[in-house]
Amino acid sequence: MAKHNELGKKGEEIAAQYLSEKGYEILERNWRNRHKEIDIIAKDGNELVIVEVKTRQNDEHGEPDLAVTRPKQTRLIYAANAYIFQNKLDINTRFDIISIVFKDGKPVIDHIQDAFLPHW
Repeated sequence: MAKHNELGKKGEEIAAQYLSEKGYEILERNWRNRHKEIDIIAKDGNELVIVEVKTRQNDEHGEPDLAVTRPKQTRLIYAANAYIFQNKLDINTRFDIISIVFKDGKPVIDHIQDAFLPHW
């Protein structure tokens, strides 16, 4: 496995643990539907939370959450719609980003709730 893939997996593991410790119920990890993927799907109370995790070894190239561009947001929105339709859910949904940067070998987590709204 490529180094960046290993780092991404490690970041997703850290993010899932972080959310669990915050009381979120993890429903899915790396959920896929055709070419669509969602890193983490969780419940926070009565809200469905679609989480994109971005992990970097350092912040030389800016904060990881900046990599969640408008096209990436659109793909996440379509994926969330597929998940909701497939599971016949009627639930408020929000989109979060968890940004992880390693500093001195330790992960620094930035959880951005309601990072973006669906745009049509």
